[in-house]
Order: sequence, then C-alpha cells, then structure tokens
Amino acid sequence: MTLTCAIIDDEPLAVSLLESYVGKTPFLRLAAKFNSALDALPQLNAQPVDLLFLDIQMPELSGMEFSRILEADTRIIFTTAFEQYALDSYKVNALDYLLKPIAYPDFLKAAGKALQWYEHMQAPAAEIGSIFIKTEYKLVQVELRKILYIEGLKDYVKIFVEDEPHPILSLMSMKSLEEMLPANRFIRVHRSFIVQPEKIKVIERNRIVFGKEYIPISDNYKAKFLEFLTQRSLLP
Repeated sequence: MTLTCAIIDDEPLAVSLLESYVGKTPFLRLAAKFNSALDALPQLNAQPVDLLFLDIQMPELSGMEFSRILEADTRIIFTTAFEQYALDSYKVNALDYLLKPIAYPDFLKAAGKALQWYEHMQAPAAEIGSIFIKTEYKLVQVELRKILYIEGLKDYVKIFVEDEPHPILSLMSMKSLEEMLPANRFIRVHRSFIVQPEKIKVIERNRIVFGKEYIPISDNYKAKFLEFLTQRSLLP
C-alpha cells in the first residue's frame, strides 16, 4: 500500500527535511507541500491526501485550528517544537505527535503507524486479530479476542484484557479507538464504555457485569444493544 501525503510548515527548512524523509520512505508519496495552512486548505479539501504532516504553531491559522476545519478524512501527524501541545493533538484524533528536531527513525515509526491504520481499515473484519496501542512511549500489541471492555476517561482510554492484572492505559480518544475495532465484534454501550459482546456473561438491571465491575448501558446506546440481545437471546 502507498499513502499519499502532504506537508504544512511555515519553516522552509522543516519542509525540506520532511520532504527528504518522505522521499526515502517506500510507502509514502508526496502530493503537496505548503508553507501556510491557509494556502493548503482549499487544495486539501478539493484533493484530500491520506496523511498530513502538520506543524502546530503557524501564523494566521495554527495547525490545531486547521485540523478542526479540514473537511477531508485525512489522518494527521503533528510536527512541532513545543511539547506542551502533545495532549491537544490527541484530542483531535491525531495519529501521532513528532517533536522537533525530528529524527528519521521517529518519522518512520509514525508513518508506519499511519500505514498500519489504513491497512487495518481496509482489511476484512474477520482477518483482524490484533491492534497496536501506544502506551508509556512504546507500542503494545493487543489481541482482540482477549479484550473484555474499554473505558474512556477524559483524555485516555483504559483497555481491560483477560489475564492481565492491570488495564492498558493509552493517550487517545474513544472515537479513534472505536474506528480501529471491528464493528462486528465490539459494541458501544455508553459514552465511556465499549464492550466485546462474546465476553459478556451477566447482564443485570441495565448493567453488564465483568467480575466486580458494572458497566452501565446508557439510553443513547440501549436500542442498538437490545437489538444485539434480541438476535442472540431466547427472550419471552
């Protein structure tokens, strides 16, 4: 698979560096480069790319603001010299965050994450056996069949896995994680909870029971969950 990509950075040297990195990465093809987010917006809306390397601190229109108004379904990797933007980048579902000066191994790892995301989205659901989750500055492979449920916090998710004493904690949004999970194997039952139905053993008073933990089923997701139950239950 080849991903089309674009670069937006108001520093010409930064653009040149990223362009050289794209040039030696076999699965990337540079479609466009810009020194201004305002100049990039109409072209990228008209001709979307798969992946965007986007600087955050730019005049007139910041990368963070740009990411919120870009209409295209483009995955974003932020590039910046300011570490304090890391948390905000996850709030807008960025795939990754690269801190300048950017070394090629870090660039390649982030680009590889994008490639994995696209391959994952194109693969038939039945073929997806695991996903990679970024936690504590490393990528951890998680087998889907072992996931019990996922809890969303303010800026993090907690993934509860069979035979693991502690959940896997990752700085990402519930929306981005939900996009990675096969819809035929996982179901959202609450704004803060996603469960794997085949792991459910007990449902009690609009709550799913996992050991000593009770997962609420909210009104917004109850109809879809009841439809699932009707298809798989012998109810009077």
